[in-house]
Amino acid sequence: MEHASGAEPAESAGDAAEVLDRPLPEGVRRKVVALVSDAFGGLTVAELPAQLRQYARFTPTRRAKFAGNAMAAALEGDPLFRQRIGERLREAQPELATALESGSPPAAADPVDVAAAAYVLRPVGWVKLVAAAGEEALRADAERADEAAQRELERLREELAHAREHTKSETERLRTELEAARKEADVLQRKLRSALSDVKRGEAALRRTNAEAETFKAEAAAQVTASESETRRLKARLAEVEAGLEASRRAVREGRSIEDMRVRLLLDTVLEAAQGLRRELALPPASLHPADMVDAVEPGRMTPKDIAARALSETDPALLDQLLALPQAHLVVDGYNVTKTGYPQMPLDKQRLRLLGGLSMLAAQSGAEVTCVFDGAELVAPVLLAPPRGVRVLFSKPGVTADELIRQLVRAEPAGRPVVVASTDREVADGVAKAGARPVASALLLKRLSRV
Repeated sequence: MEHASGAEPAESAGDAAEVLDRPLPEGVRRKVVALVSDAFGGLTVAELPAQLRQYARFTPTRRAKFAGNAMAAALEGDPLFRQRIGERLREAQPELATALESGSPPAAADPVDVAAAAYVLRPVGWVKLVAAAGEEALRADAERADEAAQRELERLREELAHAREHTKSETERLRTELEAARKEADVLQRKLRSALSDVKRGEAALRRTNAEAETFKAEAAAQVTASESETRRLKARLAEVEAGLEASRRAVREGRSIEDMRVRLLLDTVLEAAQGLRRELALPPASLHPADMVDAVEPGRMTPKDIAARALSETDPALLDQLLALPQAHLVVDGYNVTKTGYPQMPLDKQRLRLLGGLSMLAAQSGAEVTCVFDGAELVAPVLLAPPRGVRVLFSKPGVTADELIRQLVRAEPAGRPVVVASTDREVADGVAKAGARPVASALLLKRLSRV
């Protein structure tokens, strides 16, 4: 510290006497910043200028990168900071520092290192050292640039010579190929003229042939057109005759089959109804006389009061038994309406199986025809179901509801046949009643099925 305090006045005097008249050469400036950055770490925070204390914990590389301008400014404007950096430089490079202060810098030293150390230590004549280092750096840069330019020039000359040689050989090759191509073109030209002559002769022959072919084609087309017109007329006539014949056959066949079926079914209904009436009234076939038709009450016979007492409630399952006992009775069941009334908590497939099982037993007991209708809109896939014995199972088509299918079944029956429809749907009941069927509630059918 005594050395530093003793050197400060001399340095101040040297600074006053010597001043740079131009900026530091860039190479010298980078070296100065590197020296300050390396010496920076040997100082305490209190020894640093205020503007540099924030970089105290930086590494030398980061310090030189981010604080280079600030360190250069502090070194130039703060003599005390410059003196402390000079002390660290004397400790790191004592021989260079001693040689500079004695006025004889080493001849073998790098001029940039000498100029940077002289800028920090500020010995007598440091401005000349810095200027000489800058000129030396510029001269070295110029020499390096000149050497690089010379090398580039030599490379370009070699490439030019190679390109010339290549161009010359390529030109010779192309000239040879061009000569060969010309000779080949002459041969091809002669062949082409000969081929064109042949083509012209062939085209003339082709035109004659085409003219003859067109004449034959026109005649054949006229004949074909006439034949096709006659064929179409005959086919149209034949199709009309066949269509009429098929329509007549279908009408006769369908009319006969439908009417025969309806008449036969109605006849069976009438016959069985007559037999049922005979059994119900217990009429002897040959013992009835006109006197027996006189209205009177005989001892032991039922009075009208007794007959009225035989009426059944709409919820009595016996009513369904009486309806199904009629001759040729047909029971039509609104499937999901019945199952969702009786056991809605079950899955649809389980509902169908339970209902169809009960209907099969009811059909066996009553002998009536039984048809169960389900709504096809409820299906997510085709139903793999084997209908039980005695029960017809139908699903409505897409776009057709089960209610409409039930009404179609009722309308298909002949007038006079007893048809019973089990459904709680008011619209279904009213519709089938207008068509001549007898509606009953789903609850009535469920009560009857609970007894089978």
